[in-house]
Amino acid sequence: MATLAAAAARQFATSSRISSARTSSQASNLIQRRGLAGAADHHGTPRINVWQDPLSPSKWKEEHFVIVSLSGWGLLIFGAYKFFTGGKGKKEEKLAEASH
Repeated sequence: MATLAAAAARQFATSSRISSARTSSQASNLIQRRGLAGAADHHGTPRINVWQDPLSPSKWKEEHFVIVSLSGWGLLIFGAYKFFTGGKGKKEEKLAEASH
């Protein structure tokens, strides 16, 4: 008798989950979704391109700021590498080959 009651309870739980899933999917069809339209809403000052005002990073578009920042860090790290390694490169390799 207990197993029969447990089976009936499981059946009821399953059917209630299915019916609630149907009603929630029907409700989601009625809800208007904005998608990516929120990007068109401007809040605050409009952002400008880097080349329009290169001395005001606070006005730049976010993606331009990221590109300029990463480029600057790359140049700084590469310049420091070249400075601390003495600018060694192909010249040293050519001298080593010539001596053999």
